[in-house]
Amino acid sequence: MPPAEVVPMFSPELRRTLGRLLALTLMLTIGLVATPAHAATNLVQNPGLEIVGSDGFPVCWERSGHGDNTFTIGTTTDAHSGSRAMRVTITELTNGDRKAMMLENAECAPRVEVGHQYDLSVWYKSTTAANAVTLFRHDTELGWQYWLDPATLPATGTWQQKVVRTPPIPANTDQITWGVSIYSTGTLTTDDYSMVDVSVPTPTPSGCTDAIGCTRGKWQVMPYEATVRGIHAVMLHNGKVLLVAGSGNDPSAFAAGTFKTAVYDPTNGTFTDVPTPADLFCAGHVQLRDGRVLVMGGNKDYPSADGTVGYKGLRNSYIFDPATNRYVRTNDMLAGHWYPSATILGNGDVLSLGGLGEDSTGTTTTDYFSSAEQRWLSMNEVKQTWSWWGLYPAMVLMQDGRLFYTGSHTFGMGLPGSGASIYDYATGTITDVPGLRRKDERDQSMSVLLPPAQDQRVLTVGGGNGDIGATAHRLTDIIDLKAANPRYEPGPLLPQGTLTGGVPQSGDQGKMYVSLVLLPDGTVFETGGALHNRADPVFEASIFDPTTNTFRAGMATDPVPRTYHSSAFLLPDGRVMAVGDNPGNGSFDTRISIYSPPYLFKGPRPQIRSVASTTWAYGSTQRITVNSPVTRASLIRPAAVTHSSDPNQRFVELPMTVKGTNTIDLNVTSNPNLAPPGWYMLFVHNANGVPSVAKWVKLG
Repeated sequence: MPPAEVVPMFSPELRRTLGRLLALTLMLTIGLVATPAHAATNLVQNPGLEIVGSDGFPVCWERSGHGDNTFTIGTTTDAHSGSRAMRVTITELTNGDRKAMMLENAECAPRVEVGHQYDLSVWYKSTTAANAVTLFRHDTELGWQYWLDPATLPATGTWQQKVVRTPPIPANTDQITWGVSIYSTGTLTTDDYSMVDVSVPTPTPSGCTDAIGCTRGKWQVMPYEATVRGIHAVMLHNGKVLLVAGSGNDPSAFAAGTFKTAVYDPTNGTFTDVPTPADLFCAGHVQLRDGRVLVMGGNKDYPSADGTVGYKGLRNSYIFDPATNRYVRTNDMLAGHWYPSATILGNGDVLSLGGLGEDSTGTTTTDYFSSAEQRWLSMNEVKQTWSWWGLYPAMVLMQDGRLFYTGSHTFGMGLPGSGASIYDYATGTITDVPGLRRKDERDQSMSVLLPPAQDQRVLTVGGGNGDIGATAHRLTDIIDLKAANPRYEPGPLLPQGTLTGGVPQSGDQGKMYVSLVLLPDGTVFETGGALHNRADPVFEASIFDPTTNTFRAGMATDPVPRTYHSSAFLLPDGRVMAVGDNPGNGSFDTRISIYSPPYLFKGPRPQIRSVASTTWAYGSTQRITVNSPVTRASLIRPAAVTHSSDPNQRFVELPMTVKGTNTIDLNVTSNPNLAPPGWYMLFVHNANGVPSVAKWVKLG
């Protein structure tokens, strides 16, 4: 049969595929496509869109997008160079976006190396500002996954170039694809794509200023002690630390009405006493968008002498103002909350769940604070599920606005489900999330949204069970919240340490009361903890690397035990501060320890010389100047931590456009759920992972 009669037997889609394969073969043959052996140049296949398949669409590219919209995607002769460019037009849109993306296959998707960073460049014109560079990554275990939108593109009637630097490539990633999305009506034209590996090998420790510090870091115990029991710690945007004790777990202080708060200045070691209006012991707290601190609930009463009645929760709520060092009372919450959660939402509102009520029973009431109205909403204004979430349930805001209950909590056991869940306040639905091991032994474990927040991965570490005296374990679990059906997967075991007297831990002995601190180099510092309820402190510290999913053991250990009612958190200078310890004998350690991580011993620190503006809008580009080359920039939300719980802690990647040696444009996320409004610490770091001292910027 003649070849001409064979062609109709193939579907149009198959003919298009065959045509693209033939074109790709030609490109490889004549050297127009960069093969892995030539990856030092442009990693994008068919970057100028000049080679097309039988369907007229550029080889190694595909039409993509989602949602309800009317669109066209094709080529145009209105090119930046050559004879073709890509044009995407949306004429009607209800929701979603449209884009041209690099094909997700072995031949077309650029290959990448874990930990490396890449500069992505595209020339574009657009009639709308609703454009974003969009990245997907190929996970060797999970397949293709949405990664992030690292930059937005303003409208322009003339050709403009956009260059954005990716975050370090995450673990298990071997390829990425990317393109430019348009998510409103209008026309977007793109051309001349480029992707270049810009990673610089990390220098060896030969540049270390201190061999031990460079490997393990160093602790310093301050020559003074805190004037209050640091049960709650909040890093304020003026560089000072709010330490809240209330009655400080001291029934005699409660009976005397002696409630304490102090503001600590790490720069000079001074403490300022703050009049404290109620027993804010075991309250919840979160930083509002203007930098004031919302404090909710607390201790209405201690347990009865015969043990028949437990702790009781307050309905009281206050706002602490760092400008005046004063508490100002708000309206009351709907219910009492002792050990409540506190999560800020993308619109600046706050959700509070769980804890014990005024009658000492579990609080099933959801409380909702309106940022616009500066008040707790009334019952008929709040959507209720009447669910019991436990004490200090760790509720992490997801990029789509839902809350992820990580399974970390304080005390208690036997909650229904598999130990973790996703809560959609808008619809009132709660979806069980599987995979968390020993879900009833997560008492004072800690969970953290891993760097960068755009990856939407949560790490949950350790835990025990204070109610039954279970020995703390070494388990860690990691979840990817971007997965179609998120579930926890086993992470690496916690490194083992020693107990008081230098006795080594054995078996799967781990930690409860553990602290996790996000560091400006994109790692997580793990410190503190104990084997049992208010007993047997563990002396061990490590650094978790989200890029490789491994712990680096053997970090220097805090000389001070840090068990019940202890916390650790990041200071703006890149050090870590640790406070508190309240063992079973009722004593309280008021010493303050400061940890200098290894990066502070690896040579000179870069400096942020100027920030064009300290008030940042979502989706904006912000210019800074530095004194030396840097490879990464980030926003870190300041701590508001207690009882191994700070669900609002997050590290937000700021993809960079480097303008020469010292000028950098930073691309701010357009999604407030990734970075809720408020004050953040802006860090940059160099190729050796050495961070700057932070500058404070206000987002949203």
